[in-house]
Formats: sequence, C-alpha cells, structure tokens
Amino acid sequence: MPDRLDRARTTGILAVLRAPSPELALEASEAIIRGGVTGIEVTFSTPDAPAVIRELITRHGDAAYVGAGTVTTAAQAEQAADAGAEFLVSPGTLPHLTRSMLDTGRVVMTGAMTPTEVMGALELGVDVVKIFPASLGGPSYLGALRGPFPDATLMPTGGVNPDNLAAWFAAGAVAVGAGGDLANGASIKNADWTDIEQRAARFAAALTATRE
Repeated sequence: MPDRLDRARTTGILAVLRAPSPELALEASEAIIRGGVTGIEVTFSTPDAPAVIRELITRHGDAAYVGAGTVTTAAQAEQAADAGAEFLVSPGTLPHLTRSMLDTGRVVMTGAMTPTEVMGALELGVDVVKIFPASLGGPSYLGALRGPFPDATLMPTGGVNPDNLAAWFAAGAVAVGAGGDLANGASIKNADWTDIEQRAARFAAALTATRE
C-alpha cells in the first residue's frame, strides 16, 4: 500500500504561492513548474484559490503536486478538496479546523512552533507538522525537535532557500515549504516570469544536489 506521504517526499519542495489575482497565480505556477519545482501550495490569500487549484490539476494532472495553503476555515478545506487539492495546509493547529481538514481525506499539514504545539498537532492525527515560521530557529531547531519527536513528520516553512536546503533535509525535514525566496511576491506582481523560473531552477538544482 502506498504511503500517504510518498508524493510529498518525492516532490520535496512546496512553493507557497500568494498572488494578487488568479491569472497571476496560474502564470507564476507555470513558471515554477518550468523551473523544475512541481509542488504548488495555492494559498487562500490568493483570490479564487480553488479555481486556480482546479485549473492547475486540469493542466498538469499527476505531473504536479497541487494543494491549498493558508486554510483557516472548514469551508475553505471543503472548497479546496472539492477542487481536487491533494493536500491542505494551515498556518496553525486549531482542533475543530484540523478535524474538518482531516475529514476531507486529503493529506493534512498544520502549523506548529513549540514542542507543546507539535504534540497537539500529532495528537489530532495530522500527516505533517509544518514548523512555521521555521526561520526563527533554523535547521538546528528542527534537528532539536527530532529528539523528543523522532518519528514525527516535520516540514519547515519560512527561511528556506537553495543555500540551506541541504541543512533542512539533514535535520530531518520530510519536505520544505518555500515562500518569498521561490514564489517571490514582487516578481509575481511585476509578471517577471523569468525571475520566478530561475528561482525555481535554483531550488530544483539544490534539491537534486541534496539527494545525490
């Protein structure tokens, strides 16, 4: 039986996408995928996020790993699942929201920072604990969490870049979430798709080098 997290592990990098319009979100996603990063987390801070998710899945099928981010309500979890999102990500871990996310049957990733928060997320049964904002502690903090939680599936988000990608995986990350260093807000706003594609290519190369 395939592991629920096989796709996340194989993809390795989730581009955390925040765009001012659905059209720019789609263009940015295409540039990221062209650059070699195939994990796209369309956040609900993007207008009409479910439509963007649905369109990306129509275009790319299994060639991209597409999910929803910044899920803060049960309705959003349901909308994303209905659009075909393979995974749902929330910045924090609220019990009622997390249960609603789990009820969709999708891979669920919820945010935590402290050991107490990690324990709460694990107790609820999430698939992945998103360590956020990971920039506060760096790879050494992720490694420290491995002590009390050796079997927890942890995904750092925030502060991940091509230069420290290997350190995050060495510290035990199952995958990483990358925001501004990859799906750069200014470049998306200015429709600078060359820059976005080049950023994705640097991340993809770093991931390949890490795995070799």
